[in-house]
Amino acid sequence: MPLLIHHIKSIPRGKYLPLFIVGICGSGLPAILYAIGQTHIQSAVAGVLNSLTPVFTFILAVVIFKQRFIFHQLAGITLALLGIMVLFFIKVEGSISVPVFYAALILMATLFYAISANTVKAYLGDVKPIMISVVSFAMIGPFALIYLINSSFIEHTTQSPGGYFSFGALLILSLICTFLANILFFRLIQLTDAIFSTSVSFLIPFVALLWGFFDGELLSLFHLLALILILSGIFLIRKK
Repeated sequence: MPLLIHHIKSIPRGKYLPLFIVGICGSGLPAILYAIGQTHIQSAVAGVLNSLTPVFTFILAVVIFKQRFIFHQLAGITLALLGIMVLFFIKVEGSISVPVFYAALILMATLFYAISANTVKAYLGDVKPIMISVVSFAMIGPFALIYLINSSFIEHTTQSPGGYFSFGALLILSLICTFLANILFFRLIQLTDAIFSTSVSFLIPFVALLWGFFDGELLSLFHLLALILILSGIFLIRKK
């Protein structure tokens, strides 16, 4: 613990605002937006929407961080956005299968991921990845704790059947799938760039569609078309 405190104190003061942005945009807000959005959207669709993270990362890198781009990258963005439009207008039993409001929440989450990735690359390249995770999570921790105390979390955990099992699953999700995964992700950004690092989102739609299929969720050729358009767009963005 003293060693950890020493490392935290060694971080320059000018890095704390970027660390706060990474905490809020990389973990805090997306976690809330995904939790709300996926209560009304199939996991397969959410996975397809999540693949837009590299697109938003590229847009922010060009517009805000002045990264140079070429024509086929712009064409890639157009294809990816077209894929989203296809996804929005998939009809199931005569109605639109993707609630626009809740889909927009997922899209906002991917935008926040893009902000976080670009911030790490631009301002935190010399900070150890574990320090980025520790400090950014510590900064958003008090806000999350206040929300938790004012919710029915403790009641559900202690009184609901399987409450403690669910709490254990949440611990695994937070420590392994979020905290440790972020350490590796931040290191990948430092070694490459924000756009390449967020390209791990390529795999998420495939996994989400597969699990959605096994879970009995309704899929169609339009889902596949939207996925192909989005991934083709991202491929053009990454093409050298």
